[in-house]
Amino acid sequence: EVQLLESGGGLAQPGGSLTLSCAASGFTFDEYAVGWFRQAPGERREEVSCLTVWPRTSMWYADPVKGRFTISSNDAKNTITLQMNNLKPEDAAQYYCAAYDRGWGSNCPRDKYVQIWGQGTPVTVSS
Repeated sequence: EVQLLESGGGLAQPGGSLTLSCAASGFTFDEYAVGWFRQAPGERREEVSCLTVWPRTSMWYADPVKGRFTISSNDAKNTITLQMNNLKPEDAAQYYCAAYDRGWGSNCPRDKYVQIWGQGTPVTVSS
C-alpha cells in the first residue's frame, strides 16, 4: 500500500522555524516526484515546494516561500523534509505531503494531478 505520513507541524512564532517530515511507504522517490502543498481556511490547496530525483535531483519553490523554505529528501529513509524558516502568519495552513507522476519533474502540479496525499499536519504561526 502506498502511503505518506507527515509529522512535525505545530505552533511557531513569527520569525521562527518548523521542520515538517513525510515518510513514504510502498514506493520510492525514483518512482514518483514528491512535494508539499498547503491549504488555509477558505483557500484552495496551493503548491509550496516540490522535488524530483529522476532523472536528476531538482527542486521548485513557490515565490512566497523562496529563500525561507528548503525541501530535501533522504532516499535511505524514504522521507522528505520541509525546513521552514522565518515563518510568517500567512504561512499558517494545513500542510500536505504529496506524490505525483515523475513526468512533472520538480514543477509542482495543480492539486488535482496529485496521486498520493498524506493526511496533513497543521502549522500555526502566531505570537
